[in-house]
Amino acid sequence: MHGIGHVVVVDDDPALRQMVIKYLEEHNVPTRAACNRSELKHHFEAGRPSLIILDLRLGQDDGLDVLREIRSHSDVPVIITTGHRPDEIDRIVGLELGADDYIVKPFSLRELLARVRAVLRRQEIGRAARARDPERGGYRFNGWKLERRGRKLIDPSQAQVPLSKGEYALLLAFLEAPQRPLTREHLLSYGGIWVMTV
Repeated sequence: MHGIGHVVVVDDDPALRQMVIKYLEEHNVPTRAACNRSELKHHFEAGRPSLIILDLRLGQDDGLDVLREIRSHSDVPVIITTGHRPDEIDRIVGLELGADDYIVKPFSLRELLARVRAVLRRQEIGRAARARDPERGGYRFNGWKLERRGRKLIDPSQAQVPLSKGEYALLLAFLEAPQRPLTREHLLSYGGIWVMTV
């Protein structure tokens, strides 16, 4: 995936940990290992991971406590892994504590990869949304700035780019729905957009 950092797999089962890491690496997801809370801490000190896959059954460490600790200082996405039915409460608590997704053991590596990609995609969309510039009621993207007040588009060299009413409305429609396909009806709802049909 574009611009992906690294994923940390936190699991005290070395065979499973290795299998997951090998699979993700084979699919171009840089991955590191941690078997407990203190190893995970070292990963945070070395640089923020893009995502954490956290087993809730960590031997000495309670996975939910580890999740609480992560959430106390970071909004990094977390996918929790749990066993079967008895862990349902843990799954619910995990989601309430801020886990982004969960997967039940034994799981398919393909499903895990799909979930990792989905969570990272959502994170990317969230980042784009956070790039909005609420102070001026506008958006920032790739060095450009769209100011809603005054309907101004500013390029990376700080020059103003003239926009017609339709161009402004179209740009706004795209910025308010990052990475989503937009229907003709959706675009028409932004006043002043003429949608050409071929």
